[in-house]
Amino acid sequence: MNIALQEIPVEERIKMVENLWDSIAADKNVLVLTVEQRVELDQRLNAYEVDGNSGRLVSEVVAGIRCRL
Repeated sequence: MNIALQEIPVEERIKMVENLWDSIAADKNVLVLTVEQRVELDQRLNAYEVDGNSGRLVSEVVAGIRCRL
């Protein structure tokens, strides 16, 4: 049975994608980082720790975006 994806309501398609992503994320053996990816992540973590900037609350970021609209 072939069904065009556009025939499925958006809410159901979103749920399908969420379920698919959750199934991929649950299989940790499949998502192995390369050496380069590990090095990059370590560099970013070190930069974060040196900087000490924990960022901003999402509510502050959203408020700033809304002010600029």
